[in-house]
Amino acid sequence: MTEEIKAIRDDIAFLRALAEEGRQTPMLGGGVLAAAGTIFGLASLAHWATVDRLLAAPPIAPLVIWPGAGVIFAIVARALLRQSRGKIGAKASVNRTTSAAWSAVGWTILAIWMALMAMSYRTGNWAVMEVFPIIILALYGAAWAVAAAMTHKGWMRLTAGGCFTAAIVMGLLAGTPHMLLAHAAGLALFAVVPGLALMRQEPPEMSGRKGLQGADGQFRD
Repeated sequence: MTEEIKAIRDDIAFLRALAEEGRQTPMLGGGVLAAAGTIFGLASLAHWATVDRLLAAPPIAPLVIWPGAGVIFAIVARALLRQSRGKIGAKASVNRTTSAAWSAVGWTILAIWMALMAMSYRTGNWAVMEVFPIIILALYGAAWAVAAAMTHKGWMRLTAGGCFTAAIVMGLLAGTPHMLLAHAAGLALFAVVPGLALMRQEPPEMSGRKGLQGADGQFRD
């Protein structure tokens, strides 16, 4: 029984340490979120401008706008992620978990976009693509929910709820150009703004010191 009690205590201590780490260690990746919201938000606005004929562009313009935005984001994100690896707390479980969640969201979005493009081409019904912004905001909500669970931050829970609500609103706007405007606004609210907020509280890059911030305020491995 003594060994079992010790094992239970060790498990509790481990879970407590994880919880404290989530509260104490700043979440990284704000720059990537802000970049994603800005780049794809501008792409959404450009798409809306072509649909509303504010820009003189051929009908295939959206097929250039979105892949172009994806390439630009991939380049920017790669540079930002390389930089974030050198920041204090990059190896903390809270950042490893949230980074994995956002990475999974990114690859899922890419896979769904390619699948919807293939479906649209195969069926000749490009209206299928209207579901894409809804999926994006719902996936953002899932990632923010993971971040909220890891960091215990109330504003992240609200952001997740906002993403889910925005996804529903997008469905109500389907079939109208306003959907693209709403998508751009959603990216600004749920990617750019929180991304900038995270950037403000990110720790500096490591210079001879590695690790994460403990409950005593000291950084350690």
